[in-house]
Amino acid sequence: MDAAMIEKAANALADKNRMAILMKIARQENCCCGEIQDMTCLSQPTVSHHIKILVDSGVLISTKEGRNVTLSINKDMMKHLSMFFLQLS
Repeated sequence: MDAAMIEKAANALADKNRMAILMKIARQENCCCGEIQDMTCLSQPTVSHHIKILVDSGVLISTKEGRNVTLSINKDMMKHLSMFFLQLS
């Protein structure tokens, strides 16, 4: 994994709302966009914005099932991030 991908993922995680979204998804394995809005105090456009950043960075995987979009954590990306940060310790 190259440095640009690590940087993009780290930047995506550098926001308290995106960290909260990620933690909520991690607890449930996956969830729909509407569920995230219900779990947070954020508006639908704000949730969509944060989800787009997390998906574009590779932190989340977005799977469309009919009209619903299911989100899950990209475990491969998390492994790469973990390995990167372990190298620094």
